Amino acid sequence: MTADPHQSLTDPQREAVLHVDGPLLVLAGPGSGKTRVITHRIANLLSCGVRASNIAALTFTNKAADEMRSRLDRLAPGEHVSIGTFHRFCARLLRQYAEYRGLQPNYTIYDASDSLSLLKRTIRETDVQLTHATPEQVASAISWAKNHLITADRYTGGVNATGSIVERVYPKYQAALQQANAVDFDDLLMHVTLLLKENEELRSSLDDRFRYILVDEYQDTNLPQYAIVRALSINHPNLGVTGDPDQSIYGWRGANLKNILEFESDFPDVKVVRLEQNYRSTPNILSVADALIANNKQRKKKSLFTDNPPGKAVRLIQYSTHKEEAQAIAARISANVAQGKRRPRDYAIFYRINALSRTFEDALRQQGVPYKIVSGVEFYHRKEIKDLLAYALLMNNPRDDVAFERIVNVPRRAIGKATLLKLRVHAAMEGISMLDAAREAGMVDGLGNRGAVALAKFVALFDRLSTKINDPVEEILGFILSETEFKKQYEDSDDVEDQSRLENIEELLSSAREYDAEHPHDGTLEHYLEEKTLVNETDDFDAELDRVTLMTLHAAKGLEFPVVHIVAIEQGLLPHERSRENPDQLEEERRLLFVGITRAEEELDISLARYRDFRGKRNMTIPSPFLMELPREEMEVTEEQTAFGGDLSYEETYFPEFPISGQTSLDPPRPTPPLGITNIRTAADLLGDRGDEAKPRVEPNAFVQGMVVTHDEYGLGKIVALSGEGAKRTATVRFAGGAGEKKFRLAYSPLRPANSNRP
Repeated sequence: MTADPHQSLTDPQREAVLHVDGPLLVLAGPGSGKTRVITHRIANLLSCGVRASNIAALTFTNKAADEMRSRLDRLAPGEHVSIGTFHRFCARLLRQYAEYRGLQPNYTIYDASDSLSLLKRTIRETDVQLTHATPEQVASAISWAKNHLITADRYTGGVNATGSIVERVYPKYQAALQQANAVDFDDLLMHVTLLLKENEELRSSLDDRFRYILVDEYQDTNLPQYAIVRALSINHPNLGVTGDPDQSIYGWRGANLKNILEFESDFPDVKVVRLEQNYRSTPNILSVADALIANNKQRKKKSLFTDNPPGKAVRLIQYSTHKEEAQAIAARISANVAQGKRRPRDYAIFYRINALSRTFEDALRQQGVPYKIVSGVEFYHRKEIKDLLAYALLMNNPRDDVAFERIVNVPRRAIGKATLLKLRVHAAMEGISMLDAAREAGMVDGLGNRGAVALAKFVALFDRLSTKINDPVEEILGFILSETEFKKQYEDSDDVEDQSRLENIEELLSSAREYDAEHPHDGTLEHYLEEKTLVNETDDFDAELDRVTLMTLHAAKGLEFPVVHIVAIEQGLLPHERSRENPDQLEEERRLLFVGITRAEEELDISLARYRDFRGKRNMTIPSPFLMELPREEMEVTEEQTAFGGDLSYEETYFPEFPISGQTSLDPPRPTPPLGITNIRTAADLLGDRGDEAKPRVEPNAFVQGMVVTHDEYGLGKIVALSGEGAKRTATVRFAGGAGEKKFRLAYSPLRPANSNRP
């Protein structure tokens, strides 16, 4: 008798796995085994007679896709189900049906930097004066438009200055992409969406092909992704999505939380399964996470639970300075590693923005603790790597002008800016690529003999390289290196950085070697370039590498660590200052902290500093309002007085005096400090005012946005932000006369409306 492959599943997991036909919504809390459910469900579909070619599983990172594929191989060996990221899925479809969108199948996918290069060139050629916007802002606006399926011919900028610039530039930028036979990241989704919308016969054919679609992290889908999976689920509405509204953290790049919140409206006959048992974290960690996220309104309620041992209490620690925060954390890690209690790889340090990493890097180096900053795209953005890959990109797509301009003079060939400008003008006038223009160098107006000869030599070099396009990728890259003497420019240098560049080139060759080994029969240069262009931030994360992991909270999604440190939980950082006046963004910031908390398996430390150097200034910080929402009675709350410094003169009135709750083994003996943070509510109450004993003078809900108020000490000010309800309602007030912005708990503040409510 064959053993049941699903016997180890819980009842809710089994319910989701055994569902075959019809829509399915799996609300999966963090650490609840959703990847296991998805792979087991695919295996069950296969066992029910569904062909592998009729199944598509879509996710957001290559790492998640690789994990799914690995697990499925163990459950259903030899089955070739389409598993990949949305962008990769769309890239493959677009190559197959490129002509529908005016492209050739060998199109180039531009990364963010190459897209920006083309946009800057388009702006120059459009003769637009960027007095009110930067190229990056224009790029962001175009990206926003594409993520909302607004094509260049439908974009209207209105009265906004940036919008009118975008209205002029967007169509020409899109035309330049088309001319170069290229797409940007957003185009991959938009082209496929329009492909399905404008070609009903093709849409229906693809719907019949992909009869069962499974989507992981559905809460992170944007409008094009939503439109794609809906379009492919009309004939066969077997769309199964897995996600968690509480982990939706990518609204800034177009993710629409409503996609998952309204799934039951989209599919009234949907089967809903909740996965609430957590297998990752301790009950103490889950309790903190639950208390925090319960403050969000845009969510589907669920109750996380676990059978894991209680574990240590979550610690909230206030440090004197950001430097002491980093040094204390590094020292604690170093001590535990030295004592054999932990390995460096057990630890992760999460922060809201990348700019905060430097202090922790310095502290870990001083302690001799190995670390790694996770950013998978960083390697492929290095100059030497982009230069070498640009040769391969041009070989694959000779119309790629961005690649041409990048390498036509690398290594140096006496082809300067003036020559390129003349060549660009000629290409534009003739409506041809710059490579084809280079083939006509002798016909380019104003181009001297020296420039024409140099271009002719480059064309001859390119033609030699192109003879190898069907070879294994490692051989192609090796041939480029030998024919161009690419490495010689670094080998002849005494610069230490150039030696590092040589090592990076060798690493790229290693990646090509690995690719060839993994694709002995179906590997192509085109596929390799697509794979490297669509690399994700966490793709290079190696859990076995024995180093402390440093990463942003956004990058931490999908990972887990025995010990997690979440640092700089301060107003303006977490929540980010951009969310101050937007309730939806504030909820997303809370979800971001929730995601960070639920990455921890055994231990969790949350910390803040009273003073932090940021953007070139030393500022006294304000505790994050999220600290008010944590279950302080269940946590260990401590103020650290470390041996690393503390030469600042603190204002004694910033926090009230109360005793310290405990100290760590790394702290030197010390007297009871004058400040403390054992009572989170007390600390958070003092976000702007000097005490919580004042009686409320005005009902908190009487204050409104833009109201002019007065304060006995600071004088007149205007309310620029409001948050919270009832006794927790807070106001940020911008005062005149140099007092700046201050935050108040309205129930205890001496604020009162001025005579006029007008700003």
